[in-house]
Amino acid sequence: MTTSKPYDWSKFRTRIPVKAGIRDIYNAWTTKNGIERWFLKSANFVTAEGTERTGSVQKGDSYTWTWFGYGEEVNEKGTILEANGRDFFSFSFAGECKVSVYIQDEAGEVVVELVQSNIPTDEKGMTSIHIGCMGGWTFYLANLKSYLEGGIDLRNKNVLIKNVISS
Repeated sequence: MTTSKPYDWSKFRTRIPVKAGIRDIYNAWTTKNGIERWFLKSANFVTAEGTERTGSVQKGDSYTWTWFGYGEEVNEKGTILEANGRDFFSFSFAGECKVSVYIQDEAGEVVVELVQSNIPTDEKGMTSIHIGCMGGWTFYLANLKSYLEGGIDLRNKNVLIKNVISS
């Protein structure tokens, strides 16, 4: 008789192959210009010393992000936890959660893997964060692929259109 382990609500992983170079994908995550092309309406990165970050983010930088489809009052603030300059990037997200992005060669292709961990396992954490973020990241990784492979941005940019997967 096989026994299955209980589902781990404290983390999830999602992956997608992207036909782009590792450097291009890394820059799409770690620069203001890059991340605004497929993920965010606006990204503001600030160094640990309090100045605006130009170029790739570094460990210890803080961020404020806003999305299309939402007002300016809906934002995310957090900290860059790791940025190795090549193929790994992590940041705090949704409170105490950690998002880690791995960019790696696999079977002759480049795969982007996203892991969100440290998700609270109470009712709000399981529904709003685990399920909500998993759906959001799935869409945005598909949009990263769409943008880098074909230049098509799938995001909803109309604030009047609500309750769609693309914002």
